[in-house]
Amino acid sequence: MSLTELLGKKYKLSTSDNFDEYMKKLGVGFVTRKAGAAVSPVVDLQKNGDEYVLSSVSTFKNVILKFKPGVEFDQETPDGRKVKSTITIDGNTLHEVQKDADGKSTTIDRTFSKDEVKMVLSVNDVTATRVYKAQA
Repeated sequence: MSLTELLGKKYKLSTSDNFDEYMKKLGVGFVTRKAGAAVSPVVDLQKNGDEYVLSSVSTFKNVILKFKPGVEFDQETPDGRKVKSTITIDGNTLHEVQKDADGKSTTIDRTFSKDEVKMVLSVNDVTATRVYKAQA
C-alpha cells in the first residue's frame, strides 16, 4: 500500500518500549513523563494540497503537525520543547529530524502500513519504539 492509500486511517498506541528512558534523555520531567506514558494517543495522517497534517490526539495533549516534505518548520514538542523540525518521506516512512536550541538532535521514523504505524525515536544513544495499531 502506498502512503496515499493510508491517509485518514487512525492508529491507536498499542505498545511502547523504552519510551521513559527516551524522555529522560531529552530532559523531560518526572510528572510529564508519567503523564506521557499513561496515555494511548491516536495518530492519523491527512494531506491537504501539498501539505501534510499529522495529528496525535490523547487525553494528555493533542499535537497537530502541518508540514511540507523537506521544509523546516518550528514545532513545540508534547513536552514543551521548542525545536526546528524537517520531515521527509521515503516510501511509507516519515523521517523527522528535530533540532533544539542547544543543537541536540532527535530522529523519529514513523513507518505506516495497513495494520500499524511503527514509530522509532532516537536521541544520542537511546532508542524507543512505539507501535500504533489500526483502528476498525
